[in-house]
Amino acid sequence: MAVVGGGQAGLAVSHHLSDAGLEHVVLERGRVGQTWRDRWDSFCLVTPNWSVQLPGHPYGGDSPHGFMAREEVVSYLERYAEAVRAPLREGVEVQGVERTGEAGFLLATSEGELRAQRVVLTTGAYQRPHRPPAAATLPARLLRLDVDQYRNPAELPPGPVLVVGSGQSGCQVAEELQEAGRDVFLACGRASWAPRRLADHDLVWWALETGFLDAPVSSLPNPGARLAANLIATGHGGGHDLHQRTLRRQGVTLLGHFLGAEGRFAGFAPDLAESVAWGDQRRGEFMGLVRKLAAERGFPPPEIEEPEPFDGSAPERLSLDGFGAVIFAGGFRPDYTSWLHFAEAFDSLGFPLQVDGASTSVPGLYFAGVHFLRKRKSSLLVGVGEDAAIVSAKIAQQQRQG
Repeated sequence: MAVVGGGQAGLAVSHHLSDAGLEHVVLERGRVGQTWRDRWDSFCLVTPNWSVQLPGHPYGGDSPHGFMAREEVVSYLERYAEAVRAPLREGVEVQGVERTGEAGFLLATSEGELRAQRVVLTTGAYQRPHRPPAAATLPARLLRLDVDQYRNPAELPPGPVLVVGSGQSGCQVAEELQEAGRDVFLACGRASWAPRRLADHDLVWWALETGFLDAPVSSLPNPGARLAANLIATGHGGGHDLHQRTLRRQGVTLLGHFLGAEGRFAGFAPDLAESVAWGDQRRGEFMGLVRKLAAERGFPPPEIEEPEPFDGSAPERLSLDGFGAVIFAGGFRPDYTSWLHFAEAFDSLGFPLQVDGASTSVPGLYFAGVHFLRKRKSSLLVGVGEDAAIVSAKIAQQQRQG
């Protein structure tokens, strides 16, 4: 059996497969936790350390309410791989997977072919950075980066920076650049937000206890809602609120959706107020869950301040003269079909067609670590272990049945 991907999902699946006595190998294109290694230099978790709950080895450090930096996350995963004795092969890239009839699968890898009766794909929640088509209209002289290529402010050319996308990553990068003394312009889309802390608890505690993170994919208004940004917050400086209002107060210039460039001018939609209002509405819905939980458990509801009025005026045309870079932070998309030879296993957005992690069209193919595989928390360090246990149990059962 082959598990493709050596991050939290692959290691959690490996842990359960080993417990079930199932022989397997974990193939990782880079090093264990490579996706985390590829984050920008100052990256830290948005979720508190106590929520790192991989099966058998939850966070055990002395800072449960802190937010692990990139290197600490990698170190935790390295220790986890060693603790569960994962049969890990690093530096092995899986370049293609094909069905070979009843014999299972043939995996083309950077170290030759490998046959497996079953394959579990755990290659991350998102795989391909998304750029809007309008990105192609930007001047060729301007440095363009996807957010996974960004490392730190010092590596960017001098000049103002345009960040396209106002989800978690876009807002965090915009804040870092502004604190580094850059002039930052943020093209905003729709993104949910909530206060970092309510009463004596962190946002993630409320998200778990209210059932927000347990919401199934069937609760979404449409399949495309899986691409919506996670609740915006940050773990930097011990954790604090982060959204359009906080960034504007810090000096970031907010803009509407990026429409494209004509010559040296970039254009933006007049929809900033609409996008912020959408995020405020999602915040209000989350606050409704908080009040409901307080009523059910019989404790006083936390004091909840309403968002301050927002002025939605914003430039619709911006000269790019002197700009140093544009960073695209519009999220990621699945990319399975670029290296798997069964397009029928995925929907129109590229997400796997599956039930509890088992492909509905390709027998022997499984998934874990996918955003909304089963629930909103499916790809998170606090939730991936639950899915890994279910997927591994299903594999063990089918293995016993032959």
